[in-house]
Amino acid sequence: MAAGGGSKAIVAALAANLSIAVLKFLAFFLTTSSSMLAEAIHSVADSGNQVLLLVGGKRSKRAASPEHPFGYGRERYIYAFIVSIVLFSVGGLFALYEAYEKFLHPHGIEGDFWWVPLVVLVGAIIAEGFSFRTAIKESNQTRGKQTWVKFVRNAKQPELPVILLEDFGALIGLVFALFGVGMTLVTGNGVWDAVGTGMIGLLLVCIAVILALETKSLLLGESATREDVLRITAALEADGTGIIHLKTMHLGPEELLVAAKISIGAADTGREIAQAIDDAERRIRTAVPIARVIYLEPDLERARLEQA
Repeated sequence: MAAGGGSKAIVAALAANLSIAVLKFLAFFLTTSSSMLAEAIHSVADSGNQVLLLVGGKRSKRAASPEHPFGYGRERYIYAFIVSIVLFSVGGLFALYEAYEKFLHPHGIEGDFWWVPLVVLVGAIIAEGFSFRTAIKESNQTRGKQTWVKFVRNAKQPELPVILLEDFGALIGLVFALFGVGMTLVTGNGVWDAVGTGMIGLLLVCIAVILALETKSLLLGESATREDVLRITAALEADGTGIIHLKTMHLGPEELLVAAKISIGAADTGREIAQAIDDAERRIRTAVPIARVIYLEPDLERARLEQA
């Protein structure tokens, strides 16, 4: 469900950004507004990012191989990290450079098409609003009672947080562009256009840094959520099995590795130990279905042996 919801949000955002990018470039060519150029490049970068997310989602579904025995689930994290780099370089740094150039050589918006940027920006806000609404709707299915900040920080599926932040940044960026263009039209001073462009650049850089930090954490290997760890612990201890230590790690958004050392009785036979491990694995998979790779190591409880 999470992957499907993520794909739906990605496609909605891609459709919105491609159409908006064309209109923004048209507005730039008619008015030479740097805010419109920055927004056009922003939409192109977002469109490329959404294609990357779709490619990452498809490649992550490949079956495990001898070279990659745990599968390719983490490719979704890799492509999400690339998205943050593209957003930082193509979107943020380009906008900051364009703002710098406009500060050095400011000029107003002249000609008969002064109204085009306003129409395009208002239309873009409406289109991005629908895309953002789709991302929120799909995210709410997995967010639960978490705040939005916690959802972005704790989500193991990278697509929805990425689209949420991109759409949110796009809406704020459009407001900045509308401010820059509007003030330029009112005052005739092109410096306001540069201010709007610079604000867009700073916004994109900040969002890119947040995405990079969050996806880097996923790439390094995050443990299961606290709730899933509690479910796994309860499943293991359901028949009185003791846990010496437990470790978990996400191999992908919907695939969890569980490794635990469990205590056994000194008099247990090999058959009894094997049966206990099989039963424990079934309980874990029932409690946490994404726990697909489970390694349980039987050991004697040292503290009990020393007391005996």
